[in-house]
Parts: sequence; structure tokens; C-alpha cells
Amino acid sequence: MIKTVDCRGLVCPLPVVNARKLLAEIEEGTVVVIVDNQAAKENVMVFGRNAGYRVDVEEKREDYILTITKNRLECDALTEETASDAGLQGRTFCKGEDTVYFIASDLLGDGSLDLGHVLMKSLILTLAEQQPSPVALIFLNTGVRLSTEGSPVLEHLQALADKGVVILSCGTCLDYYNLKEKLAVGRVSNMYEINEYLSKAKKVIAV
Repeated sequence: MIKTVDCRGLVCPLPVVNARKLLAEIEEGTVVVIVDNQAAKENVMVFGRNAGYRVDVEEKREDYILTITKNRLECDALTEETASDAGLQGRTFCKGEDTVYFIASDLLGDGSLDLGHVLMKSLILTLAEQQPSPVALIFLNTGVRLSTEGSPVLEHLQALADKGVVILSCGTCLDYYNLKEKLAVGRVSNMYEINEYLSKAKKVIAV
């Protein structure tokens, strides 16, 4: 069975939502998703691979055609190959046993801006050193400044990424602050994926 959904022109997270709906309707088969921008392509691809499906991508002129294959052999844990593609080596997708940090600002606390930046840098450094590591760090609003060029914590975020921690930055936020092309660590995400992490984590720490 093959189902096709044309998501060209749709904004985050609608391409992922539409793909998920079609996949839920079939026990086994193929869903073809057509999108027209890089962010949507990456979001659908990561969603499919995180769910354990095979995802093939074809670029055709200005569009991307993603073929998602669902079969009875899918499993909850990611294979190492899938994990490598998704940036999740050695980890399974958040299953209620992990901590997620939700960071919506580039400073920590209220009051002095300078102190807030110092405290945030200290927090990220602490996270890079602590064991066990969180499963993910999610950056929204001005928090996306921490994962882009010029950030004072890039070295620590890269250390976390090297340990297998997922670093997600809101694509809408990156666009708003004109920072998408300056993303330096982790990957662009969408509200659907972000909500998946937040809802499945055992503990969410908002800072």
C-alpha cells in the first residue's frame, strides 16, 4: 500500500503531523511525503527514522520526496545505522527514562543581564561534565543564540553532542532571529518533535 501527501507550502510542524497520520492508518506499506524546503525535509526524515522506519530521500528540482517504509519488523529502539543518521548514536529515543532540558533564553534567571549570561554558561558547563548526561537539550526563543555561531558555550554543547546528547533548536525561532544559517551545533527541529521529547521524558527541566 502506498499513500502520498503533498506538504509543499505547509509550515512546521504540519508536514510531520500529516506524515504521522498516514502512517497510523496503515499496518504496513509506504508513505510518500512531498515537501519544498530543507527544514521540512529534515524534520520528516528525523521523525521517520526516530520511529524506526526506513526513510529514503530524493531531490527533484526544488522539491524533496521522502519515501517512508513501514513494516512489521520495526522496533522501538533505533538501530545503530538509524541512530547515526539521526545523531543519536548509542541512545534510544526518549522513552520516559531520561531528562530533557528546555532552554528558552540565552540567560539564566532575572535581574542582571551580565550575571544571567554567566550563570547560563556555568549551567551548560555543568551539564557537559555531569553523569549521566541528559537525553536532550532543547533551545527555543532567545535560547537558540546558545547553539549558533558566536555563542560562548559552543565548546560545551559540542562536548554534550559528542556524548550522544541530542541538541535541538527551534526552526521558527532560528528564522525569527535570522540565525538558521549560523547554527553551529545540533540540528534544526520543529514543535512536533520538541513536544515528543517533552511529553515522553521522565523529567523536564525548564530554565
